[in-house]
Amino acid sequence: MPVIFKRLALLVRAHIDQLSWQAVVLAILAHMLVTWGLLFIANEQALTSFTTFFYYYTVTTSTVGYGDFSPTSELGRWVVALIQIPFGLALFGVLLGKTGQTVTYLIRRAMTGDKNFAHSNNHIIIFGWHDTRTKKMIDYILADTKRTDRRILLAVTEQMDHPFLTNENVDFARLTSFTDLEELKRVAISRADKIIIDGQDDDQTFTTALRISRLVKDECHISAHFLDETKVDMLLEHCQNVECSSAKSAEILVRSMQDPGSSRVQEELLSTLHGDTQFSLAIPSECEEMEFGTLFHHFKHDYNAILLGVAHNLSAQNMDLNPPLDYKVSAGDILHYIALERVLTSEVDWQSLAK
Repeated sequence: MPVIFKRLALLVRAHIDQLSWQAVVLAILAHMLVTWGLLFIANEQALTSFTTFFYYYTVTTSTVGYGDFSPTSELGRWVVALIQIPFGLALFGVLLGKTGQTVTYLIRRAMTGDKNFAHSNNHIIIFGWHDTRTKKMIDYILADTKRTDRRILLAVTEQMDHPFLTNENVDFARLTSFTDLEELKRVAISRADKIIIDGQDDDQTFTTALRISRLVKDECHISAHFLDETKVDMLLEHCQNVECSSAKSAEILVRSMQDPGSSRVQEELLSTLHGDTQFSLAIPSECEEMEFGTLFHHFKHDYNAILLGVAHNLSAQNMDLNPPLDYKVSAGDILHYIALERVLTSEVDWQSLAK
């Protein structure tokens, strides 16, 4: 007997798998219409108004059965006993099975990274997975309490499940390749606002940056991390919209030896989890020319922030650190500063500073 029931369950499940949602909905609507028509013929006037019938049909067919509405005529009772309840129960079981199957499918897709994110817009994409470093990057991003609320999409090529399934801010996509155009469309590469490339090795990081640099929108900022500094020079020859970073362990070790505490300064500047942090702010395009000294005093007085320097593009390749006070700052320049929290463009009175 258990074998028979198991085979029967598998047979039912197979039929549910083959049914589309359109077929299930049409079958339920047809059953509702037939039931209503027969009750109307049976002169069950108390049950045939739209709102009452929908309530009565749902409660009765799902076997909840409050009993506040029921047929009173003999024909009406035969309709309920032979048409509504038997066929309705079957359809209700199919509906529950299809719903459970769909929910399981959606959860599985989210876990395995098969979901399509082509609809995403102004999101952050992180290419690459590292057991410890990737989690830290996401923690640092989310720790910025005044950041623009963007979705984070983690894209990997490894065979793995969603490592941040419980984090509502992080989506997950598993790609066959970081350079395949169709796969990049699936993560909406052309509409991403910020991108981090942290591949399994420098070669993957290099090819990914080279591939996507011409696929992103003009205002998208790309950050790529390398271990080999020669790869940085090679990439910058071809991609001017990529900001490259490399391991600076030797420099930090020497600086810590010569100036004790330097490594702690680096940690404080980079981490948004505690203490003052380095941020950047683009000057609006409608602003007039200003002096660095005016900005320096304003930021320190109003926001307790210290201006470090001025960059002229997102990659900051020609940044002027600690410029003189009479240094001219123009619209479109990017200010780099240290502060306890981010200063938003809308919070600065730019007109008063240009006077």
